[in-house]
Parts: sequence; C-alpha cells; structure tokens
Amino acid sequence: YGCMVYQEQVMQIVRDIAGYSLGRADLVRRAMGKKKLDVMAQERKNFIYGVVNEKGEVEIPGAIRNGVDEKSANKIFDEMAEFAKYAFNKSHAACYAVVAYRTAYLKTYYPTEFMAALLNSFLTSTYKIPEYIEECKRLEIEVRRPDINKSFSKFTVDKDSIIFGLAAIKNVGEGAVNSITEEREKHGNYRDFIDFCQRVAGEDVNKKCIESMIKAGAFDCFGETRNTLLCSFEKILDMISSDQRKSLSGQLSMFGEDVPDYVLEKRDELPKKQLLAFEKDMLGLYVSGHPLDAYREKIQKYSNISSLDLYKEEAEEEIEMMDTKLTDGQFVRLIGLISDVRKKITKNNEIMVFLTIEDLEGSMPVIVFPKTYDVYHQLIVEDSIVKIEGRLNIREDEMTIVATKIENCEEELSRKSFKIIIPSTLSEEQLSELRTYIKSLGNPNANQEVIICNKERQSKVVLEINQQIEQNLVNYVGRENVMWY
Repeated sequence: YGCMVYQEQVMQIVRDIAGYSLGRADLVRRAMGKKKLDVMAQERKNFIYGVVNEKGEVEIPGAIRNGVDEKSANKIFDEMAEFAKYAFNKSHAACYAVVAYRTAYLKTYYPTEFMAALLNSFLTSTYKIPEYIEECKRLEIEVRRPDINKSFSKFTVDKDSIIFGLAAIKNVGEGAVNSITEEREKHGNYRDFIDFCQRVAGEDVNKKCIESMIKAGAFDCFGETRNTLLCSFEKILDMISSDQRKSLSGQLSMFGEDVPDYVLEKRDELPKKQLLAFEKDMLGLYVSGHPLDAYREKIQKYSNISSLDLYKEEAEEEIEMMDTKLTDGQFVRLIGLISDVRKKITKNNEIMVFLTIEDLEGSMPVIVFPKTYDVYHQLIVEDSIVKIEGRLNIREDEMTIVATKIENCEEELSRKSFKIIIPSTLSEEQLSELRTYIKSLGNPNANQEVIICNKERQSKVVLEINQQIEQNLVNYVGRENVMWY
C-alpha cells in the first residue's frame, strides 16, 4: 500500500502548477493511465504554455504564466508521466494491496488449492493455463490427467496434486459430466471400463465423448492400455445398447444362458509420442509429459524468447503487452515443435507459410515468407523439432515471429556429450593450433558439453558444435578421436 503512487497526485500537480480545472486534470490522469501518447503530447503543450480560446480568454494558465520556467515545467511533466506508468487512484491501490496480501498468504500456505482455483479462473485461456501449469511444476505440484473416478467438472485438489476436470476434455459436454459425476456419487466409483459403459453410456455420454476421454487418459485408473480401450469401446457400446434393447423387450432368457459377456481386445500401448499427441488434442496442452522435456535444458540455453513472452491480454479494447521488453524487429531464436502448418498462395503466386510452434510453455505464431520458404521448405514438417532464427514483428493487435532461418535439430538435441581425444602423436605445433582453434569456438550462447581428454587428464568446455566444426576437429585429430556418446 505504501509503495503505490496515486493518480490523485497527477491531478493535483497539473492543477497547482498549470492551473487546470478539475475536469481537465482528470483528462490528463486518464491519458497517462492509458498511455495515450498523442493526448499526452498535446497535454504537455497545454501544461507548459496554457490554453487560450478564440475569444482570447485564458482557459488554462499553464506553468509559464504561473511563474515556472519552460525547462522546469518540461522536467516536471516528464517525471509525472514516468511515475504515472504505474499509478492508481487511492481506493484502487488500497483494494489491490489487500488482494495482494490475501493471495500471497493463500499461495504460501495453501499452494495446491490456490493454484487449482487460479486454473479454474482461466479455463478458457489458451495462454494462461500452460503458464500456470508451469508454475505448478516449479512449486512441485503434480497436475494429473482427468480421472473418471476422481475428476469433477473443473480442476480439483486430490491430496497434494491437482486433477484435470472432465469438462476440459474436448467433446465432453456439461450433460455428460453431470451424468458421470451424479451416477458416481449415487452408486460409488466405477469398477472398470465396462462397468462405466453399462452405467452411463447413452445420449449424453456417447461414443465421441467416450473416445475423447480415453485419449485424454481418463480411464487409465482401470489399468488397461488406451490402445486396448480405443480398439474395444465401439464394439462394447454396441453390445450394451443391443442387450439393453433386448432386456426392455423381454427377449433375454429367464434361465440366464444369454447373460452378456463383454470382452476387451487386449493391445499393447501406443508409443509415448502418440499418447502425448492425444492429450494435447483433447486437453489443449501436454499433461503427463512434453515431447520437448528431454531437451529442456538445451532449449532454455539456446532460446531467447518463449511463448510466454508473447502473451498478450486484452483490456478495455486495447491490446497490452504484459511484462515484456520485446521490441519490433528484435532478433530472436528458439527451438520448438511444429504443430501446425498452413500454406497460402501470395498475389505473386508464391507460397508462404504460417506455422504454430510449440515450446515448453505453450505455442507461438511464426510466419515464413516465400524466399525463406524456398530455402527451407523440406524442413517444414508437422511434429518435427526445429531451430528458428528470425525477427519479432509487433503490431497493435498481435506479436508474431518472422523466420529467416530454419534448421532441423532433433538429432543434435538427442546427442548428450561430444568427446575429443588428443592423440599422443600430435606435435607441439599441432597442439598449439588445436588449442587456438578450440578457443576460437567460444560462444556465450553455446549449449553443447564437450569433453577434451588425453592419457593424463580430461577437461570440460561448452561449445556450439555443428557439422563443419566437427569435420574441422576430425582434420586435427582423426575420425576415431572425435565422437558423440
């Protein structure tokens, strides 16, 4: 509360120094609060020189008429504009201070419950949910896939973890969630997948809904592979539906020889990559893992921008960039997974591409113009992991990355360490040349661990190794002495 600056101070300054009326002072306050540069530029003139109407009447005296010199008046206005970047009216500041204290208290002493409530408050935000799940990871709070026996509509707390809500799953509507949770509360947990289908399958919980829940991992608690359930669920549902119709019409035998026997077709589990793709498609983000998790450290060292940096929030019909120091035309580099490719034919009959790149926090838009596309089109493939260099393009309503260079880097990321063995046959002159060359490879953005060793000792350095550098090292020490492992 004590650290806040108040917009009332802005109003008081312009009234005392420049002779503004209360109404005109409020206009200055609002212009500064909204960062309206054109209005502020005009108000600077009014503040310093005042305003005289067509009749020659002084509407605003201005600082100079009130005895303040022009240089001092400009300095006062500059300082006022600077502090107004984070100015609130007093009641607003007091309320925010109370909310800040309460939320800090809750996050400190009830972090799991706090983060679950935060996730629920931004259910429809494609930017905020991944950001908050990353924060859960930082706080070592596990965010689990939906669970048919534990999930409700929204995010809920289960001991020290947070469980996804069923309503977050694509194709699962409110009616389906209500049917599932009400039946569970009335008659207990579902014993297995077939028990679930027998109890709730119907108009609300249809085939599409059940398929989506399988892909999201909601039935993993039953111990069956998702592949098994995907291969079996339609046949099981058809059999249950048929038997229910027979039961209603009295066709089932009273002696029990027609008791239904529902059997799942056992299948090995799908590849991890496919399971993660299902989760991303059904939930909008990766939950049980991320295709880039194994490369997290290398990605963070290389990339100088992330999807969180591009987060934008709409407020009072204006787009404001939150907590970023990004500038238009800024050089950027990143590593990410290509999740979507959309081609467009330009007026000149050339191909340009709009990419969606997934990083560890979310996704970001990348534009590839025709000249760049012609060079790198073979590398633009969905689900491939690429390095991208380019520039930031900032417009009033969006931030995008314009790619200038694209490299496939899956093989490079999979490599762990690079080893150089110094053979004893090298002369002092050759050793000196090799040392000089290795020193020349120094790069503050390098992310590859390199081990240099001989018979007596070994040392570690961090370098940027590419094919050309690897070949140069081979020329120095021989192919048998240069290796990835």
